Amino acid sequence: MTRNQSLVLNALQSDRQPASAYALLDKLRDDGFRAPLQVYRALEKLIERGQVHRLESLNAFVACQHEGCSSHATAAFLICEHCKSVTEFDPVRVRRAIAQGAKELGFSVRRSVIEVEGNCSACEAVTDS
Repeated sequence: MTRNQSLVLNALQSDRQPASAYALLDKLRDDGFRAPLQVYRALEKLIERGQVHRLESLNAFVACQHEGCSSHATAAFLICEHCKSVTEFDPVRVRRAIAQGAKELGFSVRRSVIEVEGNCSACEAVTDS
């Protein structure tokens, strides 16, 4: 892992919140980052290795919460609309349903990402009060 990749991954892991490439750039300026391209290159490699995921709905990145995630064909995330926390989970049944549906249609699945938006239990408890 390069120095830049390590710094980007550590920044994502320390926050445990999704971050845009520009937020990462701002956070890492003191470490020598000067251009968005530095962040995007590091993110690209980290995504390839399964250490980081891109959340399409937020246009942000989050550190993988599972070991060996690069071998998973399906990544799934619960995104709290209130506090913006993101929890990664393994959607075993959904993955099977996707594979079966794709097979029936003669489609070969390379990768799928599921993003579920709602409220985490802590935010739900606050809104119920």
